[in-house]
Amino acid sequence: MKASQKGRLRMPKWLLDCALLLTSIFAFAEEAGKRLTLTGEFTQGGLIVGKSSFPVEAVKLGDVKVPVHPNQKLFVFGFGRDAGDSDTLYVQFKDGLEFSKELEVEQRQYKIDKIEGVASKYVSPPESVLKRIRNDSKIVKDARASMSYRTDFILPVIKPAEGRISGVYGSQRVFNGVPKRPHFGMDIAAPTGTKVIAPWPGKVVLAEPDLYYSGGTLIIDHGLGVTSTYIHLSKLHVNKGQEITQGQKIADIGATGRVTGPHLDWRLNWFKRRLDPQLLLKQ
Repeated sequence: MKASQKGRLRMPKWLLDCALLLTSIFAFAEEAGKRLTLTGEFTQGGLIVGKSSFPVEAVKLGDVKVPVHPNQKLFVFGFGRDAGDSDTLYVQFKDGLEFSKELEVEQRQYKIDKIEGVASKYVSPPESVLKRIRNDSKIVKDARASMSYRTDFILPVIKPAEGRISGVYGSQRVFNGVPKRPHFGMDIAAPTGTKVIAPWPGKVVLAEPDLYYSGGTLIIDHGLGVTSTYIHLSKLHVNKGQEITQGQKIADIGATGRVTGPHLDWRLNWFKRRLDPQLLLKQ
């Protein structure tokens, strides 16, 4: 017994130091994790809101910098349509404590429609409108380029219009063997003139009555890179720069742009990442 006890007392100091260091690391990681709350759908197209009980210095998702609100306790990020099955969240707190966690991202199956015998004008736009299309793209890109510190996205969202769900996020068509861009919105089919209301408060950063593909188009800023888009509108009831409230009438559904019938195409972005607005209605 004495020999055994004596052997324990002779444990190498470096080994004891390592054990104490690991214990401290796990304790710090546990403490850091307790400071954070992440809410949202951890799936492709999901929007995640991060809240901290302690001031945050910096946040990264993988190698992407995530803006932090000036209150130092709020941030938001999203997973794109084709996000991988995991991503690493890194948070550094003001007191130097660091937190890292591997986030699992649910993978989705998207509807793919393969259609043959489609007229060429529907596969590729005519040369005569390419300049207009490029100009439209720049207008939209510029509207999303600036970032505000609004926090509208922390509110529960409301559905922007009543009608049948006629299109879903992530679906894609292949015309004559040529894959077209995936659909990045939620389509709500309803008669022309049906009102569209604001799902969140926000500020209008784009109000264009006639873009080539999307027709009547609104983009609304909700803060920290989160924007929502409304397209194929027949009439706009708000202007660029206008502050809007949740539930306010902002437009009428239409069939403008390149569509086959009247509907609202409702979209959601975190900077350049296309997210699924329909997921917000589940929360």
